[in-house]
Amino acid sequence: MTDVQSMKKKFIIDTDPGIDDAMAIFVALKSPEVDVIGLTTIFGNVYTTLATRNALHLLEIAGRTDIPVAEGSHVTILQGTKLRIADFVHGSDGLGNQNFPPPNGKAIGQSAAEFIVEQAKTYPGEITLVALGPLTNVALAIQLDPAFTKNIGKIVILGGAFAVNGNVNPAAEANIFGDPDAADIVFTSGADVLAVGINVTHQVIFTDGDREKLAASNGKFAQYLCKIFGVYYGYHYDAYNTRGVYLHDPATIIAAIDPSVVTCTEGVVRVQRAGITRGLTLLYNNQKRFGEVTEWCNKPSVKVAITVDAPKVVKMVMDRLINS
Repeated sequence: MTDVQSMKKKFIIDTDPGIDDAMAIFVALKSPEVDVIGLTTIFGNVYTTLATRNALHLLEIAGRTDIPVAEGSHVTILQGTKLRIADFVHGSDGLGNQNFPPPNGKAIGQSAAEFIVEQAKTYPGEITLVALGPLTNVALAIQLDPAFTKNIGKIVILGGAFAVNGNVNPAAEANIFGDPDAADIVFTSGADVLAVGINVTHQVIFTDGDREKLAASNGKFAQYLCKIFGVYYGYHYDAYNTRGVYLHDPATIIAAIDPSVVTCTEGVVRVQRAGITRGLTLLYNNQKRFGEVTEWCNKPSVKVAITVDAPKVVKMVMDRLINS
């Protein structure tokens, strides 16, 4: 390993590709600060089987078939099989209804949780796990190895709607809603966690003008993304009446690469696991000492992003995609 390689941040990206996942993966692959050592797959934008196919396809497009893909859980942490799949946002194939031919590659034999645990053991303290979908695989890794939360360097989560409405319903953000029981395990695990919620990512808007700049560029990844963007833009026009899209996953990748793009607060985060507010993320800011013993007591704090330098995030995303 060269000195340059050893200085790079090691990323495992847990992903449910997904149009903005594709964008985020390409941004990570074009980031000189990052060494992507694996992709793990989860349900969310698509079912897990299709997420794996899409992850393998994206690595083939990128010419990075050296990067392993480990398939994740097909069910929630409590074995739930009625999954929320956002094909109406990303297309039935997850990639803008382009129906690309199947990839040549295959997932490795290990499960996503096994792969994540093994890599964290191999590189203790060095790996950033970027979770772009529901947190089932991450929770399974925590359950699989009691030392995992100490071995993993950081867990950067796209998830939560802190003090704003959700995007699945008024209470919940999609990834947390996808497996709230898993999310609660991760938030209370004691790992070094940064949550990048939609309170932040909804400030990072990729406009029609940005899309046109990508289309006019010679970037390989830029051209690919412009081919698949249509469904995603159409959804945003309809759901939010906006002439642009929110960069949820790319903003989270950028925050993992350069934490200075967000400011954070710290506190205990718990997740509502039932009822009409299922998937709600609630941050306790530690400013009041309560007299009663509750399910919030003696829980570890996590970091939650509260502001973002949106122009810087968009510029970093654009630069990497145009120079691809």
